[in-house]
Amino acid sequence: MSPTITWATAKRVLTQLSHDHRTVALLVLVPSLLMVLLRFVFDDDAVFDSIGLPLLGVFPLIIMFLITSVAMLRERTSGTLERLLSTPMHKLDLLLGYGIAFAVAAAIQAAVATGTAYLLLDLDTQGAWGWVVAVAVSNAVLGMALGLLVSAFARSEFQAVQFMPAIVLPQFLTCGLLIARDQMAGWLEAISNVLPMSYAVEGLQEIGANSDVTGTLVRDLAVVLGTTVIALGLGALTLRRRSG
Repeated sequence: MSPTITWATAKRVLTQLSHDHRTVALLVLVPSLLMVLLRFVFDDDAVFDSIGLPLLGVFPLIIMFLITSVAMLRERTSGTLERLLSTPMHKLDLLLGYGIAFAVAAAIQAAVATGTAYLLLDLDTQGAWGWVVAVAVSNAVLGMALGLLVSAFARSEFQAVQFMPAIVLPQFLTCGLLIARDQMAGWLEAISNVLPMSYAVEGLQEIGANSDVTGTLVRDLAVVLGTTVIALGLGALTLRRRSG
């Protein structure tokens, strides 16, 4: 593994992103626009505070999952991945390069969406907004890692998009956003307890309810980051020096 190669990979991915104006708009503007729409859908401060805050973490996860799965699939199907792995580049160089690039994009996305929520939409939380950005970025990186992983099982961009309802939507329905997890059927709560989005949402709810950093928040962040590492590790196993 080489820091120089890792950084070169991150720079290449960031350059490609910057030249794709539609993707940049999807990354930076869509979460903020969705927050604005949500604010007027729930025309009530208390409801917006309870629903809008967790969605600051859910939206980046979903968008990063979609963009990363399609981007990596293009690398695979175009032969770029095979050419890169025929060089001295290590698999970790590639994965960490992608991780750095999308973490930068996630930080910009989270900062813009959080700023919109707090400054324009009057989102009110007990905890500091900096923790909201930190959790949102960690969720976006998790979405990136999951996207890298599932891209190995798709043969077309259409199939990559199809993984979103299969992987992401079940987590959205059981994460505790629509109904408290302890009010679900026992077997469904047990499933939600092993899904990372449940901890992403819970972490943001902790920030909304507490001015101090709680043990639950630390645990939730650890679960999200741990799942990210596991997904990247599994993703490395799917990277082969020969395509198809």
